[in-house]
Parts: sequence; structure tokens; C-alpha cells
Amino acid sequence: MTDAPPRGGWLILASLLVALFLEILPMPVGVDAFRPPWVALVTLYWCLNVPERFGVFSAFATGLALDVASGSLFGQHALGLSLIAYGAVELHQRIRLFPLWQQALFVWVLLLVERLLNLWVLAATGQPMPFLIYWVPTLLGLLLWPWLFVILSDLGRRVGLV
Repeated sequence: MTDAPPRGGWLILASLLVALFLEILPMPVGVDAFRPPWVALVTLYWCLNVPERFGVFSAFATGLALDVASGSLFGQHALGLSLIAYGAVELHQRIRLFPLWQQALFVWVLLLVERLLNLWVLAATGQPMPFLIYWVPTLLGLLLWPWLFVILSDLGRRVGLV
């Protein structure tokens, strides 16, 4: 029995790079508050569908890259992404059995946890507390999850990853 080398690693990296680009893309001030958490959504997708290839340490490295790219406190996003990745990896066998709308609710809860951790870091560093609009990106993540799931699943099937 031959062990074929894992395929599709480039798709994981490319999707994370696109998400990172979308996360740091300059936007007008009024619209910037409505930016979906692209990196967190893509991280959750790969943790739920190929946890043996993308897990907590990969999410931590992705979070560090996001911290560097966005200029935020070093480790802030790494902490949040690694925590939600742990929850996704631990529960991936159960969550994958759910219908897509229930998966979206689970993803929404994890996005809320990630935003809550970022809020905690903001408070711990003495930065001003954001307004209620701070929570809107999690709702956008809830609405975008089914679309992102379908697109990445189709791409993953084409390259033999999912």
C-alpha cells in the first residue's frame, strides 16, 4: 500500500491568503465596521472539514499572520483563532452531520467567542470599548457561512482535499 502525498495544501494556503487579503483590504470608514471575519470563517471551514491537515497550531500561525498584517497587538488574533479552532476540531464529527443552517449557528457562536476574546484583549490593554456595531461582523459571518461552505467544498472536491 503506497502512501500518496497529501494533496490540496495549496488550496488551504490560497484560501487563507485570499481571506487575509479581504481582512486587510482598505474600506471606507462607515463600511469598515461591517467587514466579515474572513480569516476566522476560512479557519473554521478547514478545521471542520480537514482537521487532520488544519488544526489549532495552523490557526495560531494564521492568527499571528493576521496580527502582523493588520497591525494589531501581537497574539490577539492568534489567541482567538486558536481557541475557536480547538472548539471546531473537537466537535467536527458532530457538526458535519448537522444541516448547513445549524452549522451556521455553530459557526456564529464560535465567531462570537472570538470577538469576545478580542474585546477582552482590548479591555486588558486599556483601549476604548467599541460600540454595539462591533458585533455586526459575526452576523455577517452567520449569513456568509453557507456560501463559503459551498464554494470551498466544491474547490476541495475538485483537488481531492475534501
